[in-house]
Amino acid sequence: MTQSLAQKLAALPNVVDFLRNQQVGPNVYPGVPAEYTNWRDEQRAWAETAILFNQSFHMVDLLVTGPDAFAMLAWLAPNSFKGFVPNRAKQFAPVTPEGYVIGDVILFYLAENTFELVGRAPVIEWVEYWASTGRWNVTVERDERTAARPLEQQGFRRNYRFQLQGPNAMAVLGQAMGETPPDLKFFHMTTLTIAGVEVRALRHGMAGQPGYELFGPWRDYDAVRNALIAAGQDFGLKLSGGRTYSSNTLESGWIPSPLPAVYTGEGTRAFREWLPANSYAGMCSVGGSFVSERIEDYYLTPWDLGYGIMVKFDHDFVGREALEAMKDRPHRRKVTLALDNADVVRVMSSMLQSGEKAKFLEFPSSVYAMHPYDAVLKDGTTVGLSTWIGYTVNAGRFLALAMVDEAVATPGTEVTLLWGEPDGGTSKPTVERHVQTEIKAVVSPVPYSEVARDTYASGWRNRTA
Repeated sequence: MTQSLAQKLAALPNVVDFLRNQQVGPNVYPGVPAEYTNWRDEQRAWAETAILFNQSFHMVDLLVTGPDAFAMLAWLAPNSFKGFVPNRAKQFAPVTPEGYVIGDVILFYLAENTFELVGRAPVIEWVEYWASTGRWNVTVERDERTAARPLEQQGFRRNYRFQLQGPNAMAVLGQAMGETPPDLKFFHMTTLTIAGVEVRALRHGMAGQPGYELFGPWRDYDAVRNALIAAGQDFGLKLSGGRTYSSNTLESGWIPSPLPAVYTGEGTRAFREWLPANSYAGMCSVGGSFVSERIEDYYLTPWDLGYGIMVKFDHDFVGREALEAMKDRPHRRKVTLALDNADVVRVMSSMLQSGEKAKFLEFPSSVYAMHPYDAVLKDGTTVGLSTWIGYTVNAGRFLALAMVDEAVATPGTEVTLLWGEPDGGTSKPTVERHVQTEIKAVVSPVPYSEVARDTYASGWRNRTA
């Protein structure tokens, strides 16, 4: 009999210790080399020319069909489905009955009664669970990410998925199409023709520049990719390797790593009993300087992640009562931390001496667990959490995405980031023996890029959120 997540957790002395010492590091980005050219030029491309991200391999896709698909997904979503029609997409970030975020994905409304969710596994598993209850007339078909597929199935997926990004993105797309690209609103979709095949296109943007997410059946992977690469030759198009891909979120301001809040709580008990022990929640890792005995202290609300603006109480949904109780309470705010250059150099210089060393700062992404949780301090007191850290050549410095108390959320406020794990570090293989140190930082807007803050559609990423 397959062990459930509930059974696995019941046998653990402490779930936090278990997650902090899991033997897995950060998410990998299969299917592409670490670098096509070098990650510095690849980062510059999304700000200066154009870049092609290959998203075909590392995310889970879930196709949801049936006459009750709309109703089920709306019931699981804190954001409104009013006016949501085919050829649109939206951020989909469901919460538990207790009001804590499970994760977030992109929800594509492909056609009547036909949806696709794309992203990390926790939300996919949550939707699969509710589909399994028999409450709705729906069918779900999961297309697993490459790393979790049997070896003989790792060379293909249901769909390819590319993202064309940067100031020259529209010129590249027009060259590939042989005509002027459509001017769509943010998160609207249309159908294009590239290399003689039909391509679905979502108006998107990950670093504040115009761009499209392009997807279609796997049989067209090579034809579309090759056409885009050829079209980009005169426009400075670069291909993004795996090292570069994970760093683009530093400029766009999207936090990709909320720990699924499913380990405790009566509202998710049946879900834990349904989930297998080797599900995402049973296999993921937590890292960083923030340590609490209570797993609940790692749970996040929509307001923590900047999703508060999306929460709409115009419909009934899982977690509504809990969010209504939370909405008028003080909330942490999502910010960017610009780390002090001198302190960063001090941390890196410890590698060039014998004796004690700080936790290594990797370029361009310094994330070493699937869910980073570093403490943000003000006068020695924890005032927030940092959940992603790395370097971007476009800003010329290390940045961290964080959630901090209102009292310190004003841009220009000086705080410190506690870098490294206590007691020399956990047993994760990505953690070498080290000592903790504090890195000074300045609270800055999110998104950090001036271009990103000025050009996002009104919503969860822009300066008014």
